[in-house]
This record gives sequence, C-alpha cells and structure tokens, in this order.
Amino acid sequence: MGRFGASKSPRSPPLFDEMMSANLSFGLKNNQSRLVDAVSVNDPCFGRRSLGGDYLWRKTVLLHGLKNESSQFGVSKGLYSGKRCIWHRKHLRLIGFVLGFLGFLFLLDSLMFSLIRSLNIHSGSRNGKSYGLQDERSGFSYEHKDPIVLYGRLLNLASSALAEKEFKHDSSIPWEDPFEQASAWKPCANKDSLEPKYKHTKSSGFILVSANGGLNQQRVAVCNAVAVASLLNATLVLPKFLYSNVWKDPSQFGDIYQEEYFMNMLKDEVNIVKNLPLHLQSLDIEAVGSLITDADIVKEAKPADFVRLVLPLLQENGVVHFLGFGNRLGFDPLSSKLQRLRCKCNFHALKFVPKIQQAGSLLVRRIRKNDVSRSLLDTQLLGDFIADVPSEAQNSSRGTSKYLALHLRFEIDMVAYSLCDFGGGVSERNELQAYREAHFPILVERLKNTESVSPGELRKSGRCPLTPEEAGLVLSSLGFKRGTYIYLAGSQLYGENSRMHPFTSLYPNVVTKEDLLTPSELAPFMNFSSQMAALDFIACATADVFAMTDSGSQLSSLVSGYRIYYGGGHAPTLRPNKKRLAAILSQNETLSWNKFEDRVKKMIEEGQRVRVRAVGKSIYRQPRCPECMCKGR
Repeated sequence: MGRFGASKSPRSPPLFDEMMSANLSFGLKNNQSRLVDAVSVNDPCFGRRSLGGDYLWRKTVLLHGLKNESSQFGVSKGLYSGKRCIWHRKHLRLIGFVLGFLGFLFLLDSLMFSLIRSLNIHSGSRNGKSYGLQDERSGFSYEHKDPIVLYGRLLNLASSALAEKEFKHDSSIPWEDPFEQASAWKPCANKDSLEPKYKHTKSSGFILVSANGGLNQQRVAVCNAVAVASLLNATLVLPKFLYSNVWKDPSQFGDIYQEEYFMNMLKDEVNIVKNLPLHLQSLDIEAVGSLITDADIVKEAKPADFVRLVLPLLQENGVVHFLGFGNRLGFDPLSSKLQRLRCKCNFHALKFVPKIQQAGSLLVRRIRKNDVSRSLLDTQLLGDFIADVPSEAQNSSRGTSKYLALHLRFEIDMVAYSLCDFGGGVSERNELQAYREAHFPILVERLKNTESVSPGELRKSGRCPLTPEEAGLVLSSLGFKRGTYIYLAGSQLYGENSRMHPFTSLYPNVVTKEDLLTPSELAPFMNFSSQMAALDFIACATADVFAMTDSGSQLSSLVSGYRIYYGGGHAPTLRPNKKRLAAILSQNETLSWNKFEDRVKKMIEEGQRVRVRAVGKSIYRQPRCPECMCKGR
C-alpha cells in the first residue's frame, strides 16, 4: 500500500506506448476508410484517388487538412463542380475530424480504464502483504481465502452514504470529545500528595519482579510492583521481563523504558536499584521459599494479602521474587497514596527510550504530513523528537492531516478462543478447531465436559470479536469520510485480505507502521514484538481519534486511559458495546441506513460519557478519580 492515498501512475513502458499508438491508428484508419467509401461513389471530387487507395493523401486530408484544396484538382471541371468539391471537402474534413476525435476518446477511455484497473489490482495485492499470511507469534499459517462478507446489504448502503458525504462538510464527525466535562479533568498524579512524605530509612528487603505477557501486561505489572514495594517498605529491583514462547521477545526493561528517568521520578516514594546486592545474588530464592508465583496469590489481591503472605518472607530472607505478577494487585480497597503512586508510575515514570520515541515521531509526522507538536500527548510520548509548534504561516504551508487509529483485535488466537462463527464455512471452523487443539488444549478438554454455548448465543451476548467489516460499518455510520487516514494497530489479522477487503472497500487509506517506516527505520525493532507494540501504543495514543473493537484488550485499555489523562477533552475514544452492536446488526436485512446510523451513534456516545472511576475498575483505563486527576470548575 502506498502512503497517503493512491500512488501515482507509473510511466508507461515502451510496449504499452506502441500498443496505444497502434490501436489509435487502427481506429482512425477504419473510421476514415468507412467515411471515404461512403462518399466516394457519388462524389466527383474523389474520382480515381479514392479508388486508387492513396492512403497517405487521405490521411493528410482527414487529420491535418489542406489549405489549398482547390489547387489539388485543377479548374478543368468547371466553376460549379469546383465549388461543389470545396463544399464537400470542407464538411467532409469536419466530419472526419469529429469521428476521428470521438474514436480517439473512446480508445483513450478504454485504455485508461484498463490501466487504472490494473493499478488497483496491483495496489490491492500490495495491501494484502501488509496483513501477512502467518501469525508470527504462533507460527500458525492459514491459506488465502476469497473476501468474506457478512452484511452485504449494509455494506452497499455504507458505500453509497460515503459517496454522498464525500464533498459535504459534516461537523458531527466525532473528531472531538462530545462532552465538555472531559476538559475539566487535569493530570495531577505527579503533584505533591497532601499526605506528608515519609519513607522508612531501613528497607524490609528486596523485591524482584519477572513480568510475563506482552508490553501492556508488563506495564501493568511494573506499576503494581511499585505500589507493592511502597506498601511493604521494600526496595524494588528494576523489573525483569520474562521471555515468552508466544511473544518471542528478549527485550528487557531498559530496551523499552528509560531506566534513570523511571528511578528519578519515583525516588521520593520508592527505593529502586538496578541490581540485588552481591550477598543476595547467589541466594537460591526458590530453595528458601521466597519464589512467589501467580498461583500463590489470588488475582486482584488486596493489600492485606501481601502483608500477610509476602512481608514475613521478605523480613526472613531479605528478598522475594514475584514470578509472573500479572494483575495480582486489585484496584480497591487501596489507600489514596498507593493509588496515586500507581498513576504516577503509569502516566509519568514510564517513558519510552529515545529510539522508540524517534521512530514513533516518524510515524506520527508522516501520517499527519507535518512535525507539529499538538498536545501533551505528543510531548509525553515523543519527548524531544517532535518539533516546536511553528508559526501560523509555516503550519498552513505544510498542511496537516487528521487520522484515526484503529486497534482491531482479530488475531487468530482471539478468534479461535472465542468459539464464535465468522461466516467462513466448514473450512474456517476446521481451521480454528485445529488451532485450538494445538494452542488451547485445556480449553478443548473443558469443552468436552461442559455443555457448549452456540455461536449465535455467544454473538448475542457480545462475546465475539468484531470483524474488520463490522468495524468499517461502525466508522461509516459515525460519518468518517472515505478518505480518512486510518492507522491500523495490532498483530496479523486472521484471514488477512479476505477479512480486510470489506473494510478497505469503504476506507482505502489504511496504513501500518510497516507502510510508514522504511525497512532500515524498522530494522532495529524487528523480532522485538514488545518494541513494535510500543510504536503502536504511540500512534494510537497520539491519534486524533482512537477506535477499539475490544475494550478488554490491554493495549486498548491503556491507550484509552492515557488519552483521558493527557487528552484534555480533545482525544476522543470510540468504544463499541459489542452486545448492543450485535443486536443492531441482527436486523441488517431490514434496517434503513439512517436508522442504523442513529442507533450506532447513540451506542458510541453512551460509551464516551464522562464518568468518575467506579469501584473495582482499572485506574489505568479510567483515571478520572481524585488520586490521579484534578477536576476544575
């Protein structure tokens, strides 16, 4: 896929030029011959020339004309005959010119149509390569399929609606947050707490954390580890990241985040060191009972659980090692001090390393077509790699483009685990079952012993991942125009082009980081899935609009929270309610397009309402609370 719309037509090869000239000449010659044959029988002006096949003479007359026609025939035929010949020649030349010109236009139109069609096919084949044929994380490959369309009628209505809106200015498009209350909330997790600063001089021991999962799961684990270290008055060793056979990324904390910045930002609340002291490095932590896995601590554990289970080990052995530590600290009940500390860690202390910031800056600048810093989101995520805001004259001369970032959670693991049906027939069902057996054996065994829920019921209850087609219908119902630039985040999509075709038929300007960065610019991040995910995080967080298809995704949750925290009410997030959307789409054969638009818009607006974080909800996703943000009047 080319960058920012259709690519320029390549220069025609010599063979193409020769074919075009030959076709044009053939068409003109036939038209001219037919014209000559039609008039030569009764026209004395042609006489033997027309019967003698003097092609060069006729070509000169029909294409270029002769200024001195009468001199070609002489005056022996008489004045009347001469005037008649002149009259015939004059009108014949006009008729020939018109017919020749129409033939030329017809042939040119046919050739241009063929050329454009071939270019579109070529572009489509390149677009397909962007989504890949193999899931890099699992190594599972699937064969290319024809486009799969579930809602053909709605898709046609959407296409017609987009064509009608192409040249209209529609102020209802949600490029801004629809609720003014959103701008009243300001970041303040890094400001001094009302509680007096107090950090025990004597540490109770050292905490090691080996975080599992991908980038976003690890980010949550780091913030939770900071809070637990403060809770237990322990010294935190810079977290380690476990190598996963799924993610296959050896990246460590310092490959993704700025270590010194992290330590300095949190130094007043938590003691953080880079390594264990020498006398503990040789200790067999598992042998002394200080290795704590996720099986040892319940999910969403309370602070009291850590004090009861972990603090005695810490005091006895001087060190504990959390292995995994995914989502092991609950959100409530928690003191305002610890809650604020988690916010400070997530929104302030974790800054990407310069090489990630620089590549992220290139992504944003290229899709926006400028290098203007627009907001706190830019400065927080891109650091020194975004230029200062230029003068108004410079800005207008450069131009700018808004863009929407879309996180499509339609990878094969998500699709297979859901147990839903996506309209791909028997071959798709067999393919997904084979994947489940290979990658989710526990799920397969559980299904054998339990009564399964039908795919239809799963869809009605909102438990099925949205397809790219469904995402495209949502965006078109919200009024986003066909030419909208869309940054696509995430891993390889299941079904690649067969699933993306309905989406790109509505929105062709889809780009990924692979499209926006050159191979040499992307090379430092290849084979490092977490660092690649960091680039997606930046492009999604700094987008004018961020749209998700699964609110349970860690990337979507963290990005939407980041946009709330730094967006100032100017960074809307679109979050479909899958259960409500399934109910709407179930009426796809009878709903008018206007009715479909109205119902989808209401669903999205409901998800955008400004709410204070509810008890038990993620503070990383919903930071509007006194511990994280300050509400002005």
